[in-house]
Amino acid sequence: MAKTKTAFFCQNCGTQYAKWVGQCSACKEWNTLVEEVLQKEEKPVWKAPSNTAKRAAKPLLVNEISTEQEPRLNTHDQEFNRVLGGGLVPGALVLLGGEPGVGKSTLLLQIALKLPYKTLYVSGEESQKQIKMRADRIAPDSSTCFVLTETKTQNIFKQVAAIVPDILVIDSIQTLHTDYIESAAGSISQVRECTAELIKFAKETGTPVILIGHITKDGSIAGPKILEHMVDTVLQFEGDRNYVYRILRSLKNRFGSTAELGIYEMHGSGLREVNNPSEILVSGNKDGLSGTAVAATIEGMRPLLVEIQALVSTAVYGTPQRSATGYNAKRLNMLLAVLEKRAGFKLGAKDVFLNITGGISVDDPAIDLAVIAAILSSNEDIALEQGICFAAEVGLAGEIRPVQRVDQRILEAEKLGYGEIIVSKNNKIGLKDSGIRIVRIAKIEDLVSHLFG
Repeated sequence: MAKTKTAFFCQNCGTQYAKWVGQCSACKEWNTLVEEVLQKEEKPVWKAPSNTAKRAAKPLLVNEISTEQEPRLNTHDQEFNRVLGGGLVPGALVLLGGEPGVGKSTLLLQIALKLPYKTLYVSGEESQKQIKMRADRIAPDSSTCFVLTETKTQNIFKQVAAIVPDILVIDSIQTLHTDYIESAAGSISQVRECTAELIKFAKETGTPVILIGHITKDGSIAGPKILEHMVDTVLQFEGDRNYVYRILRSLKNRFGSTAELGIYEMHGSGLREVNNPSEILVSGNKDGLSGTAVAATIEGMRPLLVEIQALVSTAVYGTPQRSATGYNAKRLNMLLAVLEKRAGFKLGAKDVFLNITGGISVDDPAIDLAVIAAILSSNEDIALEQGICFAAEVGLAGEIRPVQRVDQRILEAEKLGYGEIIVSKNNKIGLKDSGIRIVRIAKIEDLVSHLFG
């Protein structure tokens, strides 16, 4: 009898070792190595039907390769289509990750019920009756969605061969297991092997496969890091439990941009698409409260208006506090240093708290000017005038730097009824006729004099 081959895998990063060691040399974590049985023999994982067209196994010249693009499959969900880059690409593997309870299964079940294509929804976590109860809340009538509760990949492929679905949804990849690996479901070896089987199926048949992936306590997708390299698209579904809004981001996309953003609103009947997120991210300060400013930012191809809230108060304890929610805390410290050095505001002995409303995180440097305006408004306890928004970056010398695609930001502010937008003096604006007043400034001192006289 042949000796069973084993190896040690790090459960945090997936690095393989020949013997056990205390610390993983790749991720520096301690006591994360687990012994697992390697694949014993080569066995066929997915056997394509005889009538399936196989891909040519010979090399082709670049000039001979057809450039006709295969049509994408419309998911009938504008936000999901936008993040994917226009729809599902035939034969693509999409990995959707997110925290427990954020709504990953609800999102994919909702899409599967609305699709006009034959869809197979495979669940390894819920029974068919439980899925039916959720489906009745979302979309009771569906004649194209099949539900299968199975965790063994060999049995799944048997049902796939019988149904021949147009789209396959797996919930989740950590619950699957194959007979060709002798280890528990969710282990490094099982996740890698099951994903390899699904990739072989997707590429040979041209069927899009959507996987749900669990995440670890630090927010990364559970399993080996190679899992994210194997798939074509990695999506992140995030949201705060205290808010009803959910954000869908693209971390990797071989067929589209990774800067796109999709926003949903959680209801009892499922997730509602938010087509105009600016209206929900800006509360509308009608009472003239100090410490609030509106910034024009861009996520992917979509312009957004977000509301910045700041609170500046005298430090009660010896060390002033600096806290930022949805914004980079190091950049906040930099802007505070610029204000003290270039504009003469003594903020070193004051607490500064910053928040971007709506539970959204923004990395666009174009909101720097709005952050400074909100901080100055709270420090002076003077509310900004109604109908003003900002779109500019602030440099270390106190200069107001230009930002990209300022025309789209101006049009978005005009569409939502704002009467004035403050931008950099060096920005090139291509708009000729605009119903909004455009104020150009060059330094922070110009901003202070314009807002507070």
